[in-house]
Amino acid sequence: METTGCGTAIVTPFKADGSVDEAALRALVNWQIESGVDFIVACGSTGEAATLDEEEWLHVVRLVIHAAAGDAAAVRVPVWAGCTHNSTRELLRLAGRLRRIPGVAAVLSANPYYNKPTQEGQFQHFLALAREVDPLPVCVYNVPGRTAANLEPETVARLAAAAENIVAIKEASGKLPQFTELARIMPKGFKIFSGDDSLALEAIAVGAHGLISVASNEAPAEVARMIRAALDNKLDEARELERRFSPLFEANFWESNPAPVKTVLSLMGKCGDSLRLPLVPPTAATRAKLERLAGELGLLKQTPIPDGVRSEVF
Repeated sequence: METTGCGTAIVTPFKADGSVDEAALRALVNWQIESGVDFIVACGSTGEAATLDEEEWLHVVRLVIHAAAGDAAAVRVPVWAGCTHNSTRELLRLAGRLRRIPGVAAVLSANPYYNKPTQEGQFQHFLALAREVDPLPVCVYNVPGRTAANLEPETVARLAAAAENIVAIKEASGKLPQFTELARIMPKGFKIFSGDDSLALEAIAVGAHGLISVASNEAPAEVARMIRAALDNKLDEARELERRFSPLFEANFWESNPAPVKTVLSLMGKCGDSLRLPLVPPTAATRAKLERLAGELGLLKQTPIPDGVRSEVF
């Protein structure tokens, strides 16, 4: 895998009736690419994949790929597709459908949630996925805060040795020593991406290759520039951008992701802020804080948002 830099874990916009807002999604993808992000991840956690039914999930992946192509003959940036399940058998069935979609550049799959598998269980799970989608590249996604299972670096190394198409990890354990160990033991060419905006520069400093970002939904040009500067060893520029946007990195998790980021995008006029249950809109107090912060960061349009805009949940 050649991909490095900043990838956006893109939101899935919904209309007021709960359906996918295709026009808003296309516009968001185009804005991301024009702003300089290096790749886009469709249907991850930030994309509310857990609340999409199977046909919606595949449709959203196709929409993002089509939007990433635009008027070009080929997709302008790589599009990765999320594919996660806690039943390995069901994961393989879903992955079998996903791999038939033209234009999917890689599959991103998180630890099996709820089951709390052992390291051997996770090894067998991800290995089965890799064999099912081969030769598509696989990026394993370690996010113990959501799944209650940590994927140890030694297990990642076993996976990379066992399957040539397991080529990357999105590491969201929040543990810097885990990045250091991954950089030390993983083979040349294996890519390590931070799954935490707030830890991205530290991760790159110890050997990571980029970031899969939530905040780049709202500030794609700035976050992409921060990551590019860090990878180019332009540390003053990278740190200055981090200092400026670190409050946003934190704010996006004041309440459950992606509720805050959708609120900011709505305030920016990019898409609605509708969510699907069990996610609910931020409280009025959190919304006010988000609006104030977005204004301070210069993210809001000069045209005020009309009165009466309301959140919906489905």
